[in-house]
Amino acid sequence: MTDIRRDGPANRACDVLIVGGGLAGLTLAAALGGAGVDTILVDRESADARLLDTFDGRTTAVAFGTKRIVEAAGLWAHVPAAATGAILDIRVTDERSPLFLHYDHREVGDEPFGWIVENRTLRRAAFARLAQLQTVAHLAPAEVTDLARTATRVRATLGDGTTVDARLVVGADGRHSTVRRWAGIGTSGWAYAQTAIVCTIDHEYPHHGVALEHFLPPGPFAVLPMAGNRASVVWTERRRDAQAVLAMPEERFLLELRRRAGDWLGRVRTVGPKFAYPLSLLHADAYAADRVALVSEAAHAMHPIAGQGLNVGLRDVAALAEVIVDAHRLGLDPGGADALARYERWRRPDTLMLLAVTDGLNRLFANRIAPLKLARDVGLAVVNRTPPLKRFLMRSAMGTTGDLPRLARGEAL
Repeated sequence: MTDIRRDGPANRACDVLIVGGGLAGLTLAAALGGAGVDTILVDRESADARLLDTFDGRTTAVAFGTKRIVEAAGLWAHVPAAATGAILDIRVTDERSPLFLHYDHREVGDEPFGWIVENRTLRRAAFARLAQLQTVAHLAPAEVTDLARTATRVRATLGDGTTVDARLVVGADGRHSTVRRWAGIGTSGWAYAQTAIVCTIDHEYPHHGVALEHFLPPGPFAVLPMAGNRASVVWTERRRDAQAVLAMPEERFLLELRRRAGDWLGRVRTVGPKFAYPLSLLHADAYAADRVALVSEAAHAMHPIAGQGLNVGLRDVAALAEVIVDAHRLGLDPGGADALARYERWRRPDTLMLLAVTDGLNRLFANRIAPLKLARDVGLAVVNRTPPLKRFLMRSAMGTTGDLPRLARGEAL
């Protein structure tokens, strides 16, 4: 999609203003625009295609339920099948224990657990979808510099002086959300003494759609299958050691990587840069305020141990889109208190549960007390040999359980 260029300040109006052009904001804009809701998306990053030509090593894990959301919003049709790596099996191991947990997608149906997709592929798909929608204006690169609120509207001022009046403003602008701060919504949380090192590897042998989750004392180590003979690596390391790992010569880095992953992929080499992300937990005190809603990491950020962060964020998007569209069709105010209270009640329990689960799993598997280690290893083996429980956990990982929004069920808004 070509950026919308403005020759000077202008006044604009819409039903919904979305601040933040990550995958959450883009998907919400596409879902609302496809349902006829007049939407403006303010995106700090340029949509210049030249910025999307080079693979930068960043990928996204799209669970099966999340793929339904992206598909129903019209993005997935623009994702080439050859650019996705299907997750068909998940193998969970604990350090050197012979006990393990193995998920096989065939135990719950014919569909993969999910897909690993390059971030740039999803961003291109979002731009392609937005270009088809007359009801969405994508302002990029642009930034909100001021927000003001009345009883019926929110007025945003952009960096070039343009003003946007909206009935609802959505903060999709990440864990350091400007919208959240402006709305006066506080947060709680903590930093982990861990850093996630993320990179992509090219490997000799095919991965056959297998994802590895290997629990180690510093934190989980994951290998996630991408398209072709490539995989995304998420290596959790103690924060004090992360910089030393990043500074390793390539040969030493690959040696340490193989020690953690094993030799099942044969010879490996890194492709693209390595990234480091200090890990933390964050939870907003509220997901909504007067004429404001928060989605994805503006509302919550969790440990990546189960790869659920973005998937939970896109369930926010699906729920909020449904609330907004339902109000819009009934002639009600999408930024009114009733609509926003419905969104908050819907999303808070699911998110709180997953914040607790991911935090608890990280603490459990990082603990080296022998009796506790034995108990968790036996637990993996018990789950592996208990088909009903195992199937429930697999469906949960796929994002197909609970009170799902229409988009997450594969239905149109």
